[in-house]
Amino acid sequence: MSKFITSIFLLLIGSTAIAQDSLFVETAAIDTVQVQKASDSTVYKQRYGLRLGIDLSKPLRSFLEDDYRGLELLADFRISHNVYIAGAIGNEEKTRQEDNYNFTTSGSYLKIGLDWNTYENWYGMENIINLGFRVGASSFSQTLNSYQIYNTNQYWNEIESGISGEDMLGERSGLNAQWAEIVLGMKVELVRNIFLGASVRLNYLINNSESSNFPNLFIPGFNKVTDGSKFGVGYNYSISYLIPIFKANKPQKKKEDTQEETEDN
Repeated sequence: MSKFITSIFLLLIGSTAIAQDSLFVETAAIDTVQVQKASDSTVYKQRYGLRLGIDLSKPLRSFLEDDYRGLELLADFRISHNVYIAGAIGNEEKTRQEDNYNFTTSGSYLKIGLDWNTYENWYGMENIINLGFRVGASSFSQTLNSYQIYNTNQYWNEIESGISGEDMLGERSGLNAQWAEIVLGMKVELVRNIFLGASVRLNYLINNSESSNFPNLFIPGFNKVTDGSKFGVGYNYSISYLIPIFKANKPQKKKEDTQEETEDN
């Protein structure tokens, strides 16, 4: 009887040891998986700072077109993971020749608004595909350089007689306009802190103060004004530099992790 009890006791001790060894192996495996997951979900510190840039399209147009001069400086500041305060300040001078008149518009403008980054970057990337909104204001002058009265019935032979509406010629100053615009754009980081960007804009004219005897046909910052419509369009190509001010932790998935999730689904 004592031998039987001793055998049972030894059997229980052996089973307990095996169970403890198994539990230790399982615990170690779980710890290894947790460490691996922690390693896989590396936290990338996102950069927050001021990005300054220039619209490349305006200097290019100034070089290629004799009747245009323009410069626009851009800036944005990141206030959250996907939201940026954005703005621009610029100056434009445009001379246009139409069938019966020639005019020059010159002035400055300011735009300010928000951009929302819709692009979910892979690990280590900070590219932007943004949807934005701006409010713009412009102060400018308009000079009518020449004006030819149009008359289908040249009874007095006006053109050869030099009747040209000279009383309308001259500068009209103190003009201003305000508008809203929707922006769709992108910025790609070429090298560290340097971004190349492009955007298209749909503008809506809210207010437009003009002289009583000649309309505003071009507004700096807004672009061409179409007769009978308050809508306008614009575009830009930019290069900018990010001045990092601080960093904030933001988990980002690695490219291979995203591919694995796609395969699993």
